Amino acid sequence: MQALQDFQADQRRFEQVIGNSPALESVLEKVERVATTDSTVLIHGETGTGKEVIARAVHNLSSRCGRPFIKLNCAAIPLDLLESELFGHEKGAFTGAIAQKVGRFETAHKGTLFLDEVGDIPPALQPKLLRVLQEQEFERLGGTHTHQVDVRLVAATNRDLGKMVKRGEFRIDLYYRLNVFPVTLPPLRERCEDIPALVAHFVDIYSRRMGKKIDEIPPETLSALSSYPWPGNIRELQNMIERAVILSNDGVLPNPLREAETQDAIISPTAPTLRDSERALILNALESVGWVIGGPKGAAAKLGLKRTTLIHKMQKLGISRPSLQGSSQYAMGPAPSSC
Repeated sequence: MQALQDFQADQRRFEQVIGNSPALESVLEKVERVATTDSTVLIHGETGTGKEVIARAVHNLSSRCGRPFIKLNCAAIPLDLLESELFGHEKGAFTGAIAQKVGRFETAHKGTLFLDEVGDIPPALQPKLLRVLQEQEFERLGGTHTHQVDVRLVAATNRDLGKMVKRGEFRIDLYYRLNVFPVTLPPLRERCEDIPALVAHFVDIYSRRMGKKIDEIPPETLSALSSYPWPGNIRELQNMIERAVILSNDGVLPNPLREAETQDAIISPTAPTLRDSERALILNALESVGWVIGGPKGAAAKLGLKRTTLIHKMQKLGISRPSLQGSSQYAMGPAPSSC
């Protein structure tokens, strides 16, 4: 475990950042440079590359260290509640608002707010986010009083916001305001020399948590882990090591990839993803009602969604009504304006 101890002794105070590959060092140099400012940081990277860890490093190395570090995954909050989560609401602002609620921006006052999956913020809410970034002020949902805040924003996304701007899905002025200082995280396959240290780190965590002693990581296991492409990046590696620690016997870490390969062989390579399933469900609902979105007999009601929520999901999934010339089955359907 000497490699792990060396990394923990790093004087740069990068919490939980494990590795010394050139690709990672380049990122950390940028983090050190921007952390001492109050500039907005936009972290790009594939899912599982450790965007929250880098966001915490920005906070820990800044003058706001010791103040609140508040995080919010924009994709994990229902669209109808996201505005309230960000800015709070007043009592009676909407059905179910039985008390006043303080939002994440107020909670993060004098500290740092980390917005993960910022590309999932719906267009209707983007102007309010732009305003608080530019003016450091906002009103709670249902309120009229203007609140002043001092918040440093770090945002993250695995989506191409530039392409979203071109498609009209993301405001260009908000994009420029978020993209003041971009930091792109390399996928794990581009920093494979960091895998031994990451393996040692996760083995230490899970062996302590499970009360199991791991004395040996066989060279062939480490070699297999280092050569695997890791499509799920660090998160996938972490889960694999947790599995390996569970399966370990006599203090030896087994190769978890062998079991994973067996499971992958059982699963059909054509099995639909969650995104595919959601897209198919929405398309079926739209087709069954003649592409009517709103109203009591529309697709939104059929799916149990609000009209605006369904429209946002359609935009996100690339769903649009087929051309009237392309398919006669839609010729008698309502005009697009009826949505």
